[in-house]
Amino acid sequence: MRISLVGYGKMGKVIEQIALDRGHEIAFKIDMANQADLEKISPENTDVVIEFSSPSSAYTNLKTCMSKGLKTVSGTTGWLDKKEEIERLCVENKAAFFYASNYSIGVNLFFQLNKKLAQLMRGQKEYKVSTTEIHHTEKLDSPSGTAITLAEGIIEHFDAKDSWVNQEIAKENEVPIWSLREGRVPGTHSIKYISDVDEIEIKHEAKSRLGFALGAVIAAEWLADKEGVLGMDDLLQI
Repeated sequence: MRISLVGYGKMGKVIEQIALDRGHEIAFKIDMANQADLEKISPENTDVVIEFSSPSSAYTNLKTCMSKGLKTVSGTTGWLDKKEEIERLCVENKAAFFYASNYSIGVNLFFQLNKKLAQLMRGQKEYKVSTTEIHHTEKLDSPSGTAITLAEGIIEHFDAKDSWVNQEIAKENEVPIWSLREGRVPGTHSIKYISDVDEIEIKHEAKSRLGFALGAVIAAEWLADKEGVLGMDDLLQI
């Protein structure tokens, strides 16, 4: 399979190595230094684009890919206010758009565990819920896309909450997200339900970037013969 990488930072380089190890070809490697070469990518020379760029460039990159009818896997966070437009362009141009806030298989199972726990805690008013995410100091967006997905999972199933806030004391209807940036931490996310008498916590801790990168390549392999707007729940059939 011919894969084009849009975004060639640390994650892009790990994705490249995994893709090559799995027998794929890298057609293009696009980064800030050769951004104009994005126009050269087409369905004739690329089977799937994997886009891991930056919050400031993701929208333009994805708009270009969708307008060309490309099958695209995206893992960039921090631009999601324009996600609906990208999804509309995907449908209009018969492209394929696969987005996940986190490509780790373990994290996506953790998302489901988070929703189940929120269902179980529904009505348990003595418990206060909060989330914490820790990432490396180079991470540009805050909170992480994964933390937002977790907060949205709580809101979906925990009746008392209808929104989230970052780095501030939450109101009764809000889920607080506390974002920390430390050293080279690949990503740690935890959910706590705290009462006066006990505490319940679930946590996912990534050991390296490999889990994220492998998940992105697996998503690209799966997307190669698909069309439309898709995500990890579709891939994992959960």
